[in-house]
Amino acid sequence: MRGDVEWGTIPGLVRSAAEQHANAEAVVEGRTRISYAELGARVERAAAACITGGLEVGDRVAIWAPNSLDWIVSALGAVSAGAVLVPLNTRFKGTEAADVLRRSGARLLFVTGTFLGTSYVASLRRAAGEGSGASGPLSGLPALEQVVVLSDDAPADFRTWKDFLAAGEGVGAAEVRRRAGEVDGSSVSDIIFTSGTTGRPKGAMITHGQTLRAYEIWADLAGLRSSDRYLIVNPFFHTFGYKAGVIACLMRGATMIPQPVFNVDTALANIAAERVSVLPGPPTLHQQLLDHPARDAHDLSALRLVVTGAAVVPLRLVERLRGELGVDTVLTAYGLSEASGIVTMCRRGDDPTVIASTSGRAIPGTEVRVVDGEGEGEGEGESVPPGTPGEVLVRGFNVMRGYYEDEAATAETMTRDGWLRTGDVGVLDEAGNLRITDRIKDMFIVGGFNAYPAEIEQLLGLHPEVADVAVIGIPDARLGEVGKAFVVRRAGAVLTGDDLIAWSRREMANYKVPRAVEFVAELPRNASGKVVKGELRGR
Repeated sequence: MRGDVEWGTIPGLVRSAAEQHANAEAVVEGRTRISYAELGARVERAAAACITGGLEVGDRVAIWAPNSLDWIVSALGAVSAGAVLVPLNTRFKGTEAADVLRRSGARLLFVTGTFLGTSYVASLRRAAGEGSGASGPLSGLPALEQVVVLSDDAPADFRTWKDFLAAGEGVGAAEVRRRAGEVDGSSVSDIIFTSGTTGRPKGAMITHGQTLRAYEIWADLAGLRSSDRYLIVNPFFHTFGYKAGVIACLMRGATMIPQPVFNVDTALANIAAERVSVLPGPPTLHQQLLDHPARDAHDLSALRLVVTGAAVVPLRLVERLRGELGVDTVLTAYGLSEASGIVTMCRRGDDPTVIASTSGRAIPGTEVRVVDGEGEGEGEGESVPPGTPGEVLVRGFNVMRGYYEDEAATAETMTRDGWLRTGDVGVLDEAGNLRITDRIKDMFIVGGFNAYPAEIEQLLGLHPEVADVAVIGIPDARLGEVGKAFVVRRAGAVLTGDDLIAWSRREMANYKVPRAVEFVAELPRNASGKVVKGELRGR
Protein backbone atom coordinates (compact mmCIF):
# COMPACT_ATOMS: atom_id res chain seq x y z
CA MET A 1 0.00 0.00 0.00
CA ARG A 2 1.07 3.55 -0.73
CA GLY A 3 0.88 4.57 2.95
CA ASP A 4 3.40 1.95 3.99
CA VAL A 5 5.85 2.94 1.26
CA GLU A 6 5.71 6.73 1.17
CA TRP A 7 4.94 7.84 4.69
CA GLY A 8 5.81 5.05 7.09
CA THR A 9 4.54 7.02 10.09
CA ILE A 10 2.03 9.75 10.89
CA PRO A 11 4.80 12.40 11.23
CA GLY A 12 5.99 11.37 7.77
CA LEU A 13 2.44 11.80 6.47
CA VAL A 14 2.19 15.31 7.96
CA ARG A 15 5.49 16.35 6.32
CA SER A 16 4.48 14.82 2.99
CA ALA A 17 1.12 16.64 3.03
CA ALA A 18 2.81 19.95 3.92
CA GLU A 19 5.16 19.58 0.95
CA GLN A 20 2.82 18.13 -1.68
CA HIS A 21 -0.20 20.32 -0.89
CA ALA A 22 1.67 23.35 0.47
CA ASN A 23 -0.66 26.05 -0.83
CA ALA A 24 -3.92 24.13 -0.53
CA GLU A 25 -6.32 25.04 2.26
CA ALA A 26 -5.80 22.52 5.08
CA VAL A 27 -8.10 23.68 7.91
CA VAL A 28 -10.96 26.15 8.08
CA GLU A 29 -12.17 27.21 11.52
CA GLY A 30 -14.41 30.26 11.51
CA ARG A 31 -12.35 33.10 10.08
CA THR A 32 -9.10 31.17 10.48
CA ARG A 33 -7.85 29.51 7.31
CA ILE A 34 -4.48 27.84 7.11
CA SER A 35 -2.65 26.09 4.29
CA TYR A 36 -1.00 22.69 4.45
CA ALA A 37 2.40 24.40 4.66
CA GLU A 38 1.18 26.42 7.65
CA LEU A 39 -0.33 23.33 9.27
CA GLY A 40 2.98 21.49 8.91
CA ALA A 41 4.82 24.39 10.55
CA ARG A 42 2.34 24.53 13.45
CA VAL A 43 2.62 20.78 14.03
CA GLU A 44 6.45 21.02 14.10
CA ARG A 45 6.22 23.85 16.61
CA ALA A 46 3.93 21.79 18.85
CA ALA A 47 6.29 18.81 18.55
CA ALA A 48 9.21 21.05 19.55
CA ALA A 49 7.30 22.16 22.66
CA CYS A 50 6.59 18.52 23.56
CA ILE A 51 10.31 17.73 23.27
CA THR A 52 11.20 20.75 25.40
CA GLY A 53 8.67 19.56 27.98
CA GLY A 54 10.66 16.35 28.45
CA LEU A 55 8.48 13.92 26.51
CA GLU A 56 10.20 10.74 25.39
CA VAL A 57 9.31 8.31 22.63
CA GLY A 58 6.41 6.11 23.77
CA ASP A 59 5.16 8.48 26.49
CA ARG A 60 1.39 8.85 26.53
CA VAL A 61 -0.12 12.24 25.76
CA ALA A 62 -3.86 12.72 26.32
CA ILE A 63 -6.19 15.25 24.76
CA TRP A 64 -9.60 16.13 26.17
CA ALA A 65 -11.17 18.67 23.88
CA PRO A 66 -13.76 19.06 21.10
CA ASN A 67 -12.97 19.14 17.38
CA SER A 68 -10.83 22.17 16.58
CA LEU A 69 -7.68 23.34 14.82
CA ASP A 70 -5.84 23.27 18.17
CA TRP A 71 -6.86 19.61 18.63
CA ILE A 72 -5.36 18.74 15.26
CA VAL A 73 -2.12 20.64 15.91
CA SER A 74 -1.57 19.46 19.49
CA ALA A 75 -2.39 15.82 18.70
CA LEU A 76 -0.22 15.65 15.58
CA GLY A 77 2.52 17.56 17.40
CA ALA A 78 2.58 15.03 20.22
CA VAL A 79 2.66 12.09 17.80
CA SER A 80 5.43 13.81 15.81
CA ALA A 81 7.46 13.98 19.03
CA GLY A 82 7.14 10.19 19.31
CA ALA A 83 4.33 10.16 21.85
CA VAL A 84 1.35 7.81 21.94
CA LEU A 85 -1.90 9.74 21.63
CA VAL A 86 -4.73 9.04 24.11
CA PRO A 87 -7.88 10.92 23.04
CA LEU A 88 -10.50 11.35 25.79
CA ASN A 89 -14.22 11.31 25.16
CA THR A 90 -15.66 14.82 25.47
CA ARG A 91 -18.76 13.32 27.12
CA PHE A 92 -16.66 11.98 30.00
CA LYS A 93 -17.19 13.40 33.47
CA GLY A 94 -14.13 14.32 35.49
CA THR A 95 -13.94 10.94 37.25
CA GLU A 96 -14.10 9.07 33.93
CA ALA A 97 -11.40 11.26 32.40
CA ALA A 98 -9.20 10.85 35.48
CA ASP A 99 -9.63 7.06 35.28
CA VAL A 100 -8.34 6.93 31.69
CA LEU A 101 -5.51 9.36 32.48
CA ARG A 102 -4.48 7.22 35.45
CA ARG A 103 -4.68 3.91 33.61
CA SER A 104 -2.82 5.21 30.54
CA GLY A 105 -0.09 6.86 32.64
CA ALA A 106 -0.34 10.03 30.55
CA ARG A 107 2.48 12.51 31.26
CA LEU A 108 0.92 15.42 29.39
CA LEU A 109 -2.69 16.47 28.92
CA PHE A 110 -4.10 18.99 26.45
CA VAL A 111 -7.51 20.10 27.70
CA THR A 112 -10.14 22.55 26.50
CA GLY A 113 -11.18 25.43 28.73
CA THR A 114 -14.98 25.51 28.86
CA PHE A 115 -17.09 23.44 26.47
CA LEU A 116 -20.90 23.21 26.44
CA GLY A 117 -21.01 25.16 29.68
CA THR A 118 -18.66 22.82 31.53
CA SER A 119 -15.22 23.73 32.82
CA TYR A 120 -13.16 20.63 32.05
CA VAL A 121 -10.32 21.95 34.21
CA ALA A 122 -12.59 22.36 37.24
CA SER A 123 -14.16 18.96 36.58
CA LEU A 124 -10.75 17.30 36.48
CA ARG A 125 -9.57 19.07 39.63
CA ARG A 126 -12.61 17.86 41.54
CA ALA A 127 -11.95 14.30 40.39
CA ALA A 128 -8.16 14.16 40.75
CA GLY A 129 -7.32 16.74 43.39
CA GLU A 130 -4.75 19.49 42.94
CA GLY A 131 -1.27 20.24 44.15
CA SER A 132 1.26 17.94 45.80
CA GLY A 133 1.37 15.44 42.91
CA ALA A 134 4.59 13.44 42.48
CA SER A 135 5.68 15.69 39.65
CA GLY A 136 2.61 17.55 38.48
CA PRO A 137 -0.40 19.65 39.42
CA LEU A 138 -2.94 16.92 40.27
CA SER A 139 -2.35 14.81 43.37
CA GLY A 140 -4.58 11.99 42.16
CA LEU A 141 -2.63 11.66 38.90
CA PRO A 142 1.04 11.38 39.88
CA ALA A 143 2.21 10.49 36.36
CA LEU A 144 0.64 13.61 34.86
CA GLU A 145 3.41 16.22 34.84
CA GLN A 146 1.84 18.94 32.67
CA VAL A 147 -1.64 20.16 31.85
CA VAL A 148 -1.91 22.55 28.91
CA VAL A 149 -5.17 24.45 28.52
CA LEU A 150 -6.07 25.10 24.86
CA SER A 151 -7.02 28.66 25.73
CA ASP A 152 -5.54 32.07 26.48
CA ASP A 153 -6.16 31.57 30.20
CA ALA A 154 -5.08 28.81 32.57
CA PRO A 155 -5.17 28.36 36.35
CA ALA A 156 -2.03 28.21 38.47
CA ASP A 157 0.00 25.02 37.94
CA PHE A 158 -1.45 24.67 34.43
CA ARG A 159 -0.10 26.28 31.24
CA THR A 160 -1.74 28.14 28.40
CA TRP A 161 -1.40 26.85 24.85
CA LYS A 162 0.52 29.99 23.90
CA ASP A 163 3.04 29.62 26.75
CA PHE A 164 3.49 25.93 26.00
CA LEU A 165 4.30 26.63 22.33
CA ALA A 166 6.66 29.50 23.22
CA ALA A 167 8.77 27.16 25.37
CA GLY A 168 9.63 25.07 22.31
CA GLU A 169 11.07 27.88 20.22
CA GLY A 170 14.64 26.79 20.94
CA VAL A 171 14.12 23.39 19.29
CA GLY A 172 14.74 23.45 15.55
CA ALA A 173 13.10 21.54 12.71
CA ALA A 174 16.07 19.19 12.42
CA GLU A 175 15.66 18.03 16.02
CA VAL A 176 11.92 17.54 15.54
CA ARG A 177 12.55 15.41 12.45
CA ARG A 178 15.24 13.43 14.21
CA ARG A 179 12.82 12.64 17.02
CA ALA A 180 10.07 11.70 14.55
CA GLY A 181 12.54 9.31 12.95
CA GLU A 182 12.76 7.32 16.19
CA VAL A 183 9.34 5.77 15.55
CA ASP A 184 8.44 3.45 12.71
CA GLY A 185 5.39 1.70 11.32
CA SER A 186 5.36 -0.86 14.13
CA SER A 187 5.36 1.78 16.88
CA VAL A 188 2.09 2.35 18.72
CA SER A 189 0.63 5.67 17.57
CA ASP A 190 -2.48 5.84 19.71
CA ILE A 191 -4.52 4.15 22.39
CA ILE A 192 -8.20 4.55 21.60
CA PHE A 193 -10.40 3.81 24.58
CA THR A 194 -13.63 2.07 23.67
CA SER A 195 -16.91 3.93 24.05
CA GLY A 196 -17.87 2.05 27.20
CA THR A 197 -21.48 1.39 26.14
CA THR A 198 -21.16 -2.20 27.40
CA GLY A 199 -18.72 -1.78 30.28
CA ARG A 200 -15.56 -0.06 31.44
CA PRO A 201 -13.63 1.49 28.52
CA LYS A 202 -10.52 -0.43 27.42
CA GLY A 203 -7.59 1.04 25.47
CA ALA A 204 -7.00 -0.48 22.03
CA MET A 205 -3.37 -0.07 20.90
CA ILE A 206 -2.99 0.78 17.19
CA THR A 207 0.30 1.38 15.33
CA HIS A 208 1.38 4.00 12.79
CA GLY A 209 1.52 1.36 10.04
CA GLN A 210 -1.94 0.03 10.79
CA THR A 211 -3.42 3.53 10.74
CA LEU A 212 -1.81 4.52 7.46
CA ARG A 213 -2.70 1.32 5.67
CA ALA A 214 -6.29 1.31 6.92
CA TYR A 215 -7.06 4.90 6.00
CA GLU A 216 -5.30 4.77 2.66
CA ILE A 217 -7.81 1.98 1.94
CA TRP A 218 -10.67 4.06 3.38
CA ALA A 219 -9.75 7.11 1.29
CA ASP A 220 -9.40 4.95 -1.81
CA LEU A 221 -12.71 3.10 -1.38
CA ALA A 222 -14.56 6.32 -0.51
CA GLY A 223 -12.98 8.15 -3.45
CA LEU A 224 -11.72 11.08 -1.34
CA ARG A 225 -10.10 13.79 -3.49
CA SER A 226 -7.69 16.67 -2.96
CA SER A 227 -10.45 19.07 -4.03
CA ASP A 228 -12.84 17.82 -1.34
CA ARG A 229 -14.03 19.99 1.53
CA TYR A 230 -14.78 17.75 4.51
CA LEU A 231 -17.04 18.81 7.38
CA ILE A 232 -15.75 16.72 10.28
CA VAL A 233 -18.58 16.43 12.78
CA ASN A 234 -17.56 13.00 14.05
CA PRO A 235 -15.63 13.54 17.30
CA PHE A 236 -11.84 13.50 16.98
CA PHE A 237 -11.57 11.35 20.11
CA HIS A 238 -13.20 8.57 18.09
CA THR A 239 -11.44 6.69 15.29
CA PHE A 240 -14.07 7.81 12.76
CA GLY A 241 -13.36 11.51 13.40
CA TYR A 242 -9.58 11.37 13.86
CA LYS A 243 -8.60 8.77 11.29
CA ALA A 244 -11.37 8.75 8.68
CA GLY A 245 -11.31 12.54 9.12
CA VAL A 246 -7.94 14.13 9.89
CA ILE A 247 -5.67 11.29 8.70
CA ALA A 248 -7.66 10.66 5.50
CA CYS A 249 -7.64 14.39 4.64
CA LEU A 250 -3.86 14.53 5.16
CA MET A 251 -3.50 11.63 2.74
CA ARG A 252 -5.40 13.39 -0.02
CA GLY A 253 -4.79 17.05 0.69
CA ALA A 254 -8.49 17.65 1.31
CA THR A 255 -9.74 20.61 3.38
CA MET A 256 -10.77 19.91 6.99
CA ILE A 257 -13.64 21.88 8.50
CA PRO A 258 -13.93 20.75 12.13
CA GLN A 259 -17.26 21.24 13.87
CA PRO A 260 -17.06 20.87 17.68
CA VAL A 261 -20.59 19.60 18.26
CA PHE A 262 -23.35 18.51 15.94
CA ASN A 263 -25.93 21.22 15.52
CA VAL A 264 -28.05 20.86 12.42
CA ASP A 265 -28.36 24.62 11.84
CA THR A 266 -24.58 25.09 12.06
CA ALA A 267 -23.99 22.10 9.79
CA LEU A 268 -26.37 23.43 7.14
CA ALA A 269 -24.72 26.85 7.29
CA ASN A 270 -21.24 25.30 7.01
CA ILE A 271 -22.19 23.05 4.11
CA ALA A 272 -23.59 25.99 2.16
CA ALA A 273 -20.95 28.61 3.02
CA GLU A 274 -17.91 26.34 2.62
CA ARG A 275 -19.21 24.29 -0.30
CA VAL A 276 -18.78 21.11 1.75
CA SER A 277 -18.54 18.01 -0.45
CA VAL A 278 -17.88 15.26 2.11
CA LEU A 279 -20.04 14.57 5.17
CA PRO A 280 -19.52 11.22 6.91
CA GLY A 281 -21.39 10.62 10.14
CA PRO A 282 -23.96 8.48 11.95
CA PRO A 283 -27.43 8.07 10.40
CA THR A 284 -29.03 10.48 12.88
CA LEU A 285 -26.89 13.33 11.51
CA HIS A 286 -28.10 12.83 7.95
CA GLN A 287 -31.67 12.22 9.06
CA GLN A 288 -31.76 15.58 10.84
CA LEU A 289 -30.34 17.35 7.78
CA LEU A 290 -32.97 15.81 5.53
CA ASP A 291 -35.83 16.63 7.91
CA HIS A 292 -34.79 20.20 8.75
CA PRO A 293 -37.60 22.63 7.82
CA ALA A 294 -35.12 25.21 6.47
CA ARG A 295 -33.11 22.72 4.41
CA ASP A 296 -34.23 24.14 1.07
CA ALA A 297 -32.99 27.61 2.06
CA HIS A 298 -29.39 26.32 1.96
CA ASP A 299 -27.34 25.40 -1.08
CA LEU A 300 -26.26 21.81 -0.44
CA SER A 301 -25.43 21.05 -4.06
CA ALA A 302 -21.69 20.54 -3.43
CA LEU A 303 -22.35 17.46 -1.27
CA ARG A 304 -21.15 14.40 -3.17
CA LEU A 305 -19.94 11.83 -0.62
CA VAL A 306 -21.57 10.39 2.50
CA VAL A 307 -20.19 7.47 4.49
CA THR A 308 -22.31 6.24 7.36
CA GLY A 309 -22.43 3.46 9.93
CA ALA A 310 -22.20 3.13 13.76
CA ALA A 311 -25.90 2.27 13.98
CA VAL A 312 -28.80 0.83 12.04
CA VAL A 313 -29.02 2.53 8.65
CA PRO A 314 -32.68 2.83 7.56
CA LEU A 315 -33.11 1.68 3.99
CA ARG A 316 -34.92 4.82 2.92
CA LEU A 317 -32.18 7.08 4.36
CA VAL A 318 -29.85 5.99 1.57
CA GLU A 319 -32.60 6.56 -1.00
CA ARG A 320 -33.38 10.04 0.36
CA LEU A 321 -29.71 11.12 0.38
CA ARG A 322 -29.46 10.11 -3.27
CA GLY A 323 -32.87 11.32 -4.39
CA GLU A 324 -33.48 14.48 -2.34
CA LEU A 325 -29.93 15.79 -1.94
CA GLY A 326 -28.44 14.34 -5.12
CA VAL A 327 -25.47 12.82 -3.26
CA ASP A 328 -23.51 10.82 -5.86
CA THR A 329 -21.82 8.40 -3.46
CA VAL A 330 -23.47 6.97 -0.36
CA LEU A 331 -21.48 4.19 1.30
CA THR A 332 -21.98 2.19 4.46
CA ALA A 333 -19.14 0.75 6.52
CA TYR A 334 -18.52 -1.13 9.74
CA GLY A 335 -15.63 -0.91 12.16
CA LEU A 336 -14.60 -0.86 15.78
CA SER A 337 -11.72 0.64 17.74
CA GLU A 338 -10.09 -2.76 18.20
CA ALA A 339 -9.81 -3.14 14.40
CA SER A 340 -8.41 0.34 13.61
CA GLY A 341 -11.96 1.58 13.10
CA ILE A 342 -12.56 -0.23 9.81
CA VAL A 343 -13.52 -3.84 9.02
CA THR A 344 -15.89 -3.80 6.05
CA MET A 345 -16.94 -1.16 3.53
CA CYS A 346 -19.14 -0.95 0.49
CA ARG A 347 -17.54 -0.19 -2.86
CA ARG A 348 -18.49 2.57 -5.24
CA GLY A 349 -20.48 0.89 -7.97
CA ASP A 350 -22.14 -1.57 -5.59
CA ASP A 351 -25.82 -2.11 -6.26
CA PRO A 352 -27.91 0.36 -4.21
CA THR A 353 -29.61 -2.53 -2.40
CA VAL A 354 -26.21 -3.78 -1.17
CA ILE A 355 -25.27 -0.31 0.10
CA ALA A 356 -28.66 0.12 1.77
CA SER A 357 -28.84 -3.25 3.49
CA THR A 358 -25.22 -4.19 4.35
CA SER A 359 -21.95 -2.69 5.58
CA GLY A 360 -20.06 -4.04 2.58
CA ARG A 361 -17.24 -6.54 2.33
CA ALA A 362 -13.98 -7.05 4.19
CA ILE A 363 -11.37 -4.45 3.28
CA PRO A 364 -8.20 -5.69 1.51
CA GLY A 365 -5.77 -7.49 3.82
CA THR A 366 -8.43 -8.71 6.24
CA GLU A 367 -10.75 -11.67 6.74
CA VAL A 368 -14.24 -11.69 8.24
CA ARG A 369 -16.08 -14.75 9.56
CA VAL A 370 -19.41 -15.29 11.28
CA VAL A 371 -19.30 -18.11 13.83
CA ASP A 372 -21.47 -19.91 16.33
CA GLY A 373 -20.78 -19.65 20.05
CA GLU A 374 -19.17 -23.04 20.47
CA GLY A 375 -15.59 -21.79 20.61
CA GLU A 376 -16.03 -19.39 23.51
CA GLY A 377 -13.09 -19.48 25.88
CA GLU A 378 -10.93 -21.80 23.76
CA GLY A 379 -11.11 -21.24 20.00
CA GLU A 380 -12.97 -19.14 17.52
CA GLY A 381 -16.02 -21.36 16.97
CA GLU A 382 -17.38 -22.86 13.76
CA SER A 383 -18.29 -20.77 10.74
CA VAL A 384 -22.02 -20.67 10.05
CA PRO A 385 -23.58 -20.78 6.55
CA PRO A 386 -24.37 -17.54 4.66
CA GLY A 387 -27.59 -16.00 5.91
CA THR A 388 -27.15 -17.40 9.42
CA PRO A 389 -26.53 -14.98 12.32
CA GLY A 390 -23.51 -15.44 14.56
CA GLU A 391 -20.66 -13.54 16.14
CA VAL A 392 -18.52 -11.49 13.75
CA LEU A 393 -14.79 -12.24 13.86
CA VAL A 394 -12.07 -10.34 12.01
CA ARG A 395 -8.41 -11.09 11.36
CA GLY A 396 -5.82 -9.03 9.52
CA PHE A 397 -3.41 -6.12 9.59
CA ASN A 398 -6.04 -3.85 11.18
CA VAL A 399 -6.48 -5.82 14.41
CA MET A 400 -5.10 -4.06 17.49
CA ARG A 401 -1.91 -5.04 19.25
CA GLY A 402 -4.02 -5.65 22.35
CA TYR A 403 -5.59 -3.66 25.16
CA TYR A 404 -3.15 -1.42 27.00
CA GLU A 405 -1.92 -3.15 30.17
CA ASP A 406 -4.89 -5.54 30.20
CA GLU A 407 -3.74 -9.02 29.24
CA ALA A 408 -6.88 -10.69 30.58
CA ALA A 409 -9.22 -8.60 28.43
CA THR A 410 -6.93 -9.07 25.42
CA ALA A 411 -6.96 -12.86 25.85
CA GLU A 412 -10.75 -12.82 26.17
CA THR A 413 -11.15 -10.79 22.97
CA MET A 414 -8.48 -12.32 20.72
CA THR A 415 -8.17 -16.02 19.90
CA ARG A 416 -4.89 -17.93 19.67
CA ASP A 417 -5.19 -17.84 15.87
CA GLY A 418 -5.36 -14.04 15.77
CA TRP A 419 -9.11 -13.62 15.34
CA LEU A 420 -10.70 -10.62 17.05
CA ARG A 421 -14.06 -11.31 18.67
CA THR A 422 -16.09 -8.19 17.89
CA GLY A 423 -19.01 -8.94 20.20
CA ASP A 424 -21.31 -8.03 17.30
CA VAL A 425 -23.92 -10.31 15.78
CA GLY A 426 -23.93 -10.32 11.99
CA VAL A 427 -24.93 -12.16 8.84
CA LEU A 428 -22.77 -12.68 5.74
CA ASP A 429 -24.40 -13.09 2.35
CA GLU A 430 -23.07 -15.28 -0.46
CA ALA A 431 -20.95 -12.41 -1.80
CA GLY A 432 -19.33 -11.72 1.57
CA ASN A 433 -21.32 -8.58 2.39
CA LEU A 434 -21.85 -8.17 6.12
CA ARG A 435 -25.04 -7.07 7.81
CA ILE A 436 -24.68 -6.25 11.51
CA THR A 437 -27.81 -7.25 13.38
CA ASP A 438 -26.84 -6.47 16.97
CA ARG A 439 -24.48 -6.55 19.90
CA ILE A 440 -24.35 -10.00 21.49
CA LYS A 441 -25.02 -8.44 24.88
CA ASP A 442 -28.12 -6.62 23.55
CA MET A 443 -29.83 -9.78 22.28
CA PHE A 444 -32.77 -11.02 24.34
CA ILE A 445 -34.73 -14.28 24.22
CA VAL A 446 -38.51 -14.26 23.77
CA GLY A 447 -40.03 -17.64 24.55
CA GLY A 448 -36.95 -19.42 23.21
CA PHE A 449 -36.49 -17.21 20.14
CA ASN A 450 -33.40 -14.98 19.81
CA ALA A 451 -34.55 -11.37 19.31
CA TYR A 452 -32.04 -8.89 17.90
CA PRO A 453 -32.91 -5.27 18.77
CA ALA A 454 -31.15 -3.78 15.73
CA GLU A 455 -33.27 -5.90 13.38
CA ILE A 456 -36.47 -4.86 15.18
CA GLU A 457 -35.36 -1.22 15.19
CA GLN A 458 -34.81 -1.33 11.44
CA LEU A 459 -38.33 -2.64 10.91
CA LEU A 460 -39.89 -0.10 13.30
CA GLY A 461 -37.95 2.64 11.50
CA LEU A 462 -40.04 1.94 8.40
CA HIS A 463 -43.15 3.30 10.14
CA PRO A 464 -43.84 6.73 8.58
CA GLU A 465 -44.36 8.41 11.98
CA VAL A 466 -41.21 7.03 13.66
CA ALA A 467 -38.17 9.36 13.57
CA ASP A 468 -35.86 7.34 15.84
CA VAL A 469 -36.17 4.16 17.86
CA ALA A 470 -34.28 1.88 20.25
CA VAL A 471 -35.37 -1.52 21.55
CA ILE A 472 -34.30 -3.34 24.72
CA GLY A 473 -35.37 -6.58 26.39
CA ILE A 474 -37.41 -6.37 29.60
CA PRO A 475 -38.48 -9.20 31.97
CA ASP A 476 -41.76 -10.98 31.25
CA ALA A 477 -43.37 -13.58 33.53
CA ARG A 478 -44.61 -15.77 30.68
CA LEU A 479 -42.01 -15.41 27.91
CA GLY A 480 -38.89 -14.67 29.98
CA GLU A 481 -38.16 -11.45 28.08
CA VAL A 482 -40.03 -9.24 25.63
CA GLY A 483 -39.14 -6.12 23.69
CA LYS A 484 -39.73 -2.55 24.78
CA ALA A 485 -39.41 0.23 22.22
CA PHE A 486 -38.31 3.78 23.02
CA VAL A 487 -39.66 5.89 20.18
CA VAL A 488 -39.10 9.45 18.96
CA ARG A 489 -42.09 10.55 16.89
CA ARG A 490 -41.77 12.59 13.74
CA ALA A 491 -42.85 16.23 14.09
CA GLY A 492 -46.65 16.48 14.11
CA ALA A 493 -47.18 12.73 14.50
CA VAL A 494 -49.99 11.45 16.76
CA LEU A 495 -48.82 7.83 16.86
CA THR A 496 -49.79 5.90 20.01
CA GLY A 497 -48.16 2.85 21.55
CA ASP A 498 -51.17 0.69 20.66
CA ASP A 499 -50.99 1.93 17.06
CA LEU A 500 -47.33 0.97 16.77
CA ILE A 501 -47.80 -2.45 18.38
CA ALA A 502 -50.73 -3.21 16.05
CA TRP A 503 -48.64 -2.10 13.05
CA SER A 504 -45.74 -4.26 14.26
CA ARG A 505 -47.93 -7.35 14.45
CA ARG A 506 -48.64 -6.92 10.74
CA GLU A 507 -44.99 -6.31 9.79
CA MET A 508 -42.89 -8.75 11.83
CA ALA A 509 -42.86 -12.13 13.54
CA ASN A 510 -44.78 -12.14 16.81
CA TYR A 511 -41.73 -12.71 19.02
CA LYS A 512 -40.15 -9.55 17.60
CA VAL A 513 -43.16 -7.33 18.33
CA PRO A 514 -42.51 -4.90 21.22
CA ARG A 515 -44.93 -5.45 24.10
CA ALA A 516 -44.34 -1.94 25.48
CA VAL A 517 -43.73 1.44 23.85
CA GLU A 518 -42.43 4.58 25.54
CA PHE A 519 -42.29 7.86 23.63
CA VAL A 520 -39.28 10.08 24.30
CA ALA A 521 -38.07 13.45 23.02
CA GLU A 522 -34.70 11.96 22.05
CA LEU A 523 -32.62 8.85 22.58
CA PRO A 524 -29.53 8.97 24.81
CA ARG A 525 -26.51 8.69 22.52
CA ASN A 526 -22.79 8.84 23.12
CA ALA A 527 -20.67 11.20 21.05
CA SER A 528 -20.08 8.45 18.47
CA GLY A 529 -23.78 8.27 17.67
CA LYS A 530 -24.45 4.97 19.44
CA VAL A 531 -27.52 4.65 21.65
CA VAL A 532 -26.52 4.14 25.28
CA LYS A 533 -28.84 1.24 26.03
CA GLY A 534 -27.62 0.93 29.60
CA GLU A 535 -29.29 4.27 30.27
CA LEU A 536 -32.55 3.03 28.75
CA ARG A 537 -32.40 -0.13 30.86
CA GLY A 538 -31.81 2.01 33.93
CA ARG A 539 -35.18 3.64 33.40
